[in-house]
Amino acid sequence: MDIHEYQAKEILAEYGVKIAEGGLSYSPQEAVQRAREIGGSVWAVKAQIHSGARGKAGGIKICKTHDEVEAAAEELLGKSLVTHQTGPSGKVCSKVYVESGTDISKELYLSFLIDRAHERILMVGSKEGGMDIEKLAETHPESIKKIYIEPAVGLQDFQARKMAFALGLETSQLNQAVKTIKGCYRAMRDLDANMVEINPLVTTVNGELVALDAKMGFDDNALFRRHKIAELRDKTQVDPREVAAAEHGLSYIGLDGDIGCMINGAGLAMATMDMIQLAGGEPANFLDVGGGASAERTEKAFRLVLADKGVKAMLVNIFAGINRCDWIAEGVVHAVKNIDMKIPLIVRLSGTNVKEGRRIIADSGLPIIIAETLAEAAEKAVQARNQMVAKIEGGHSGNSN
Repeated sequence: MDIHEYQAKEILAEYGVKIAEGGLSYSPQEAVQRAREIGGSVWAVKAQIHSGARGKAGGIKICKTHDEVEAAAEELLGKSLVTHQTGPSGKVCSKVYVESGTDISKELYLSFLIDRAHERILMVGSKEGGMDIEKLAETHPESIKKIYIEPAVGLQDFQARKMAFALGLETSQLNQAVKTIKGCYRAMRDLDANMVEINPLVTTVNGELVALDAKMGFDDNALFRRHKIAELRDKTQVDPREVAAAEHGLSYIGLDGDIGCMINGAGLAMATMDMIQLAGGEPANFLDVGGGASAERTEKAFRLVLADKGVKAMLVNIFAGINRCDWIAEGVVHAVKNIDMKIPLIVRLSGTNVKEGRRIIADSGLPIIIAETLAEAAEKAVQARNQMVAKIEGGHSGNSN
């Protein structure tokens, strides 16, 4: 789960990280009021969306008058910002963060990540902040400093000092740097975060260290014990299908293809998506219905997949180990009858009671395409999708004539 910049800053400030004074606004008039409360003569008006590279997309405006603050907020609120992280559809800005201007001397980069391969926390820093860290890693890998932290021991003072010197900070800034670095680590550890990033972490002309931007991501599986963090979720910034899936206990991730998938088991789901691509198609989603696919759960999964109007065919691939194929088949038949599907449906069942499951589908009288192997199911799904696209295109050309 991701949170907004202003939320991440509020959390980090509680752990001793210095931030610039700022306030949240939902209207241009509120933005002006925040600027008045902050005081000064320079303000940054920042769009609050779950994405990096907002500046490149015009999501951060530097203003020198209250009129400019109002105009900036009016331009950003309700606007869909498109970055390389949002995809072509972008994300809508519903609130802006007004922050006091900062006299920047240097821009640095600092982050904490979970390195699952090494089973460690990875602290990453660079003297070159404010840039796309992925591109920096490719073009100037020598400018990035990595320090591994043993979770059982925690971040040590000498490691924090080592990173501070790697960032090129002065001796006079060492104490604040250690406080900032350790504060970020404690926030990550205490709140079950899987990512903390400050980019840029700036030094001011007065020698202070200030987090000018901040991001935090949290482990969804730990939210049950982090109620205050769970309340920070902004559902407007998440795919509504993923929100609906989470409410029904389903694992769903929307993709860019047009072949809908309903599968039990994450490994089988990934294998199925690979087979669809191998057959020349593109999956529309990742959907793992889990082991207990009852008739009601199956229908919810169907409705979730079909909520994507771009889906041209749907593939159900179930391996029944804990479950039974006849139960799955009954759920599929029940769902198709209730939903009145308009697109081709391909079903592949394997495992417990597979013969009975296939019989139920065959005797249903519904136009369901049955496949015995995963490869066959993927090929039939792509073929059905192509026929559906041709039919749609033929209908459009007929209408134009």
